[in-house]
Amino acid sequence: MNDECLFCGIRDKKIPSEIVYEDEHCLVFKDIHPQAPVHLLLVPRKHIASIADLEAGDEKTVGHLIKVAKEIAAQKKLTGYKLQFNVGKDGGQIIFHLHLHLLGGFNL
Repeated sequence: MNDECLFCGIRDKKIPSEIVYEDEHCLVFKDIHPQAPVHLLLVPRKHIASIADLEAGDEKTVGHLIKVAKEIAAQKKLTGYKLQFNVGKDGGQIIFHLHLHLLGGFNL
């Protein structure tokens, strides 16, 4: 856990967010600066800074995020969507808590 991490604050309900799904492994909330009609962030409960910081066993966490994204896309009847991890500052990562972007609701 990182006391200065925005997503840890959202996870711990110290920072308000529009959460659309949560379970024991992750939570999903709306991006505050959406780049698509549907733009959700899927965040593991475990603080992992980025894909580059994955440790043994974390592949289950990443797999779970992808599975949840698929289920949410189906619930929202998205006929196509984009899943995106930004890795590191040079890869466009702004918040250093692993997160998966789910973008849809428009023709990519």
